[in-house]
Amino acid sequence: MTLALRKLRLVVHLLLGMWIVATRFSRVSAAERAELNRKWSIKMLRLSGMKLVVHNDEARLDAGVLVVGNHISWIDIYVINAWRPTPFVSKAEIRKWPVVGWLAHKLDTVFVQREKRSDAKRIMHELADRLVKGEKMCVFPEGTTTDGTSLLPFHANMFQAAVSASVPIQPICLMYEDATGRLSTAPAYIGDMSLNDSLNACLRAEPLTAHLYVCNPLASGADRRLLASEAQASVQAALDRMRGAVPVTSSSSSSPA
Repeated sequence: MTLALRKLRLVVHLLLGMWIVATRFSRVSAAERAELNRKWSIKMLRLSGMKLVVHNDEARLDAGVLVVGNHISWIDIYVINAWRPTPFVSKAEIRKWPVVGWLAHKLDTVFVQREKRSDAKRIMHELADRLVKGEKMCVFPEGTTTDGTSLLPFHANMFQAAVSASVPIQPICLMYEDATGRLSTAPAYIGDMSLNDSLNACLRAEPLTAHLYVCNPLASGADRRLLASEAQASVQAALDRMRGAVPVTSSSSSSPA
């Protein structure tokens, strides 16, 4: 199948996602919406040439938790939603992306204008309110994407939401693996790459495996900087563990159908 045809299939799937959200979400329960999201995201990975492997899923918390993880690509969001649908905090520019931005908005994404310091405070309060209500939220505290081979320092600002809401933090680690069992940087969306460039690189590199390691939760505590440091250490340990295991052995795995 040609690259152009595979990209067309992804566009059709995105449009299907819009149709599902527009016509079905208002008529079903929150649990059913999450399951629709999960199944749609699993197929999104399959169409992108990926399968998903989840590690240590028994540590997962399903409510009232701030999920934090490393950030490599736009496809991270679909990997996480294929594992467990979770609303995200995302940069405001994504709201303007065709189709993807609309879907993100309808799936309760919180958009932040990073250039405005006051907006970070607003977002922190909104996160805390949603966490107090028992919702789960996901943030990428590196503040930008990397190639996945190492971590950037975790910014502490958003950890204040968990402190204020007195809810736990669940670190997660993402890693992409190529067909030879090596860490792949193909999905990375970094530097001056366009979304189209990143998509092309990802599709040309298939088959890929997306690994998601669920780290043990951290108590909220009172010091956001300490929490950021502890979460970063947990994600780094998970990345080291997955990189050091070839072939990777997982405690829980799933493959897109």
